Amino acid sequence: MGAGRVSGSLPRFAAVPVGLVVALQAVVLTLLSGRYGFHRDELYFLAAGKRPAWGYVDQPPITPWLARASTAVFGETPTGLRVAATLLGMATVVVVVLIAREFGGGRGVQVCTAVATALSTYVLVVSHMLATNSADTLLWSLIAFAGLRLLRTGDGRWWLAVGAAAGLGMMNKWLVLLLLSGLGIGVAVAGPRRVFRTWWLAAGIGVAAVLTAPVVLWQASHGWPMLTVAGGISDDDGSENRVLFVPMQLVYLSPVLVPVWIAGLVRPWRDAGVRWARALAIAYPVVCVELLALGGKPYYSVPLLLPLVALGAEPALRWLARTGTVLRASIGVVTAVCVVVSVLIGLPVVPATALNGVLLAVNKEPGEQVGWPEFADTVATAWAQVPDKDTAVILTDNYGEAGALEYYGPERGLPQPYSPHMSYADWGPPPDRLVGPVLVIGRIERGSPASRLITGCHAVATHHNAEGVDNDEDGVTISLCDTLTRPWSAAWPQLRRFY
Repeated sequence: MGAGRVSGSLPRFAAVPVGLVVALQAVVLTLLSGRYGFHRDELYFLAAGKRPAWGYVDQPPITPWLARASTAVFGETPTGLRVAATLLGMATVVVVVLIAREFGGGRGVQVCTAVATALSTYVLVVSHMLATNSADTLLWSLIAFAGLRLLRTGDGRWWLAVGAAAGLGMMNKWLVLLLLSGLGIGVAVAGPRRVFRTWWLAAGIGVAAVLTAPVVLWQASHGWPMLTVAGGISDDDGSENRVLFVPMQLVYLSPVLVPVWIAGLVRPWRDAGVRWARALAIAYPVVCVELLALGGKPYYSVPLLLPLVALGAEPALRWLARTGTVLRASIGVVTAVCVVVSVLIGLPVVPATALNGVLLAVNKEPGEQVGWPEFADTVATAWAQVPDKDTAVILTDNYGEAGALEYYGPERGLPQPYSPHMSYADWGPPPDRLVGPVLVIGRIERGSPASRLITGCHAVATHHNAEGVDNDEDGVTISLCDTLTRPWSAAWPQLRRFY
């Protein structure tokens, strides 16, 4: 394909076939959105959304705000909440197709890109359940689209769109800084560097700064808790993340898409028509190196693979057209198998009782959507054994448990739960007038601050979900404790946990 085609007029946007792909995506996601139940993080987002702020201990505000808006409009149910995730997934597909069009991709390339994006494992996961990655995937794609349009056209006004998308990205997850650094290094190394020589760059930075300022100020005024959380993740999981990083890059979208995004990495160096996109090919390895150095989770870089799929779709299709019938048939079979695997991993299509084993080993998130109502039942049974309920407290180990009891507890006669974990710590402590007893969810480790502050504990229940799913709450111990050695206001700082 010549440089004139890509650098000049673009192919028409394939609205009808791409629209059909997106419509089918919406139907499938909606039909499956009510299966299993809330994820632990979704329960936390519901709780955070009811306490609107410019920030939270472990995240900026956009995802909790989306949770609040989606449930306010569509109902406080898994289906109502996940409308937001579905819409974000649909928008991601459209933006990635627009990126493919920027590279001169015609109707066939655009449809292929739409299908590949919608059916990739990672996009299925973040489009089914609402997570910070749901919005992050769209926002990274928007930044890539605006940045590529800037590089292709040289029109400095696109810095405003880059700045707006970056500012929104900072309001959702600060990982967007890695993307911006990767693209910036890519442009500095491979050009076109003329895009830096315009006052529109300063204007774009100004837009991003205005959007980001309230979030940064909130974090600064609260002691930068997100950096504390990030440091804890790196300390706890950094070594494992580094070992798994490269292998997981090959499977998160789908193994069948690996040759496509590799073609995207190579294409700008071989095709003069997309030479202007070399910064994208540089950005991905730069971001990977940054994540390896920081011990970040392997999936953090996956949204950047989607523009590379869009870039590699055309050469991949050209190569496929040149292959023989037998090889094309073999590739078709492999593709079908990968699609089935992606659906099994990314969507709740199997009974919950069938999750244990390979499916949970590959993706643990479906398991965290099972058993929360029964968990609340178990806690309610234990609560019935508590004397002096007027002064008693339910203390949970993590935000998922607290979110579940806040949602399911009232109809079971349970009081407001408390937790020293993440932002729930900011929403506590219990009033000092609640002097005990304490119903503790989770085992109190010997020698921990909790063991010195909460004493006289004995187990009164153990939770198991009815489906037998091996998730984080299956087997959790519930203990009844007699004595609080210090008032809650004094004990709370010692109990607080950031990860």
